[in-house]
Amino acid sequence: MAEQYRVNPIPRQRLLTDLLKSVSRAFYLTLRVLPGGLRQPIGLAYLLARAADTIADTRSLPKEDRLRFLLSLRRQLQEGVDLEALAEMTESLAGQQSSDSERRLLESLPQAFELLEAMPAQDAVRVRGIVVTLTQGMEFDLTTFPDEESGEIRALESDKELDRYAYMVAGSVGEFWTDTTIAHTRSLRNWSREDMSDLGARFGKALQMTNILRDVPGDLRIGRCYIPETALTSVGVTPDDLLTLEISGRARPVLVDGIRLTLDHYRSAESYLTAIPRRHVRLRLAAAWPLLLGLGTMEALANNSKWLDPNHSSKVSRGWVYCMLALSVVGIMSNSFMRIWIRRIRKRVERAL
Repeated sequence: MAEQYRVNPIPRQRLLTDLLKSVSRAFYLTLRVLPGGLRQPIGLAYLLARAADTIADTRSLPKEDRLRFLLSLRRQLQEGVDLEALAEMTESLAGQQSSDSERRLLESLPQAFELLEAMPAQDAVRVRGIVVTLTQGMEFDLTTFPDEESGEIRALESDKELDRYAYMVAGSVGEFWTDTTIAHTRSLRNWSREDMSDLGARFGKALQMTNILRDVPGDLRIGRCYIPETALTSVGVTPDDLLTLEISGRARPVLVDGIRLTLDHYRSAESYLTAIPRRHVRLRLAAAWPLLLGLGTMEALANNSKWLDPNHSSKVSRGWVYCMLALSVVGIMSNSFMRIWIRRIRKRVERAL
């Protein structure tokens, strides 16, 4: 990094606490419960990925410009930081953000790169690798789907394409999480990296599929249909048909198949959680919370007859979340308790189908 372009580093606490909390309270809670050694690499990976996502989602700029900035960020992750390029990016993007926290996130990219370059070499390699993979998923979105304001909708072609996408944007995170956890937790170095990475990847896919199914109404209205064309054709509907709320019942078999696939991934998530030794309470909580929240969302979605209506979103209540957090603290050290709890939710979802 050229001396004339060096920035004054902000305190690490502000970057990985205040800023991270402002862009995602949910993830911040998970980060805070992690053991100390994991917070920096996982927190920084999240911030860099969130900045990349902000770049890709700045709809006030043409897709070509967003893609250019996204690829510039990726090159800097692969080849080294270029503060002049970051300055151009910030100048073009920061003022376009309606959220003050997103603006500050983009303006903090130079400090994020400084922290990345200062961290232990293997942590930095893992962080760079996962964010590069995530940007490939974002590039896929920008190059596969029509412009958000075009009024057109495109569906993914097949289940294989959907699975590849889910891996790029979430399954890869499960692998990164597993590798980082093993590297920072001596007692887990006897884990089978291959087996746990596979479970972690499916855990990530479960969470992404939950987001995809929950967000169908909103995604359709910006031209994106992640439900494959082959699945839609099997029930005689098109992506444009899904904008018609009255078709919710006719299209429900597509939703049911998606939920069943997602529940299958959640079985791997359950195996991942229970493979974490019971003495690692913080690691278990960090895995349990997204797992339980995801299954709760699946239950809400399975019971939502208006799942295609953007005014009837499928989500758990704040009270449900508080109850889940409290109960998980009580039962997290018992695999039997957690299995029973998880399977009860899963059975309620299955009954609703």
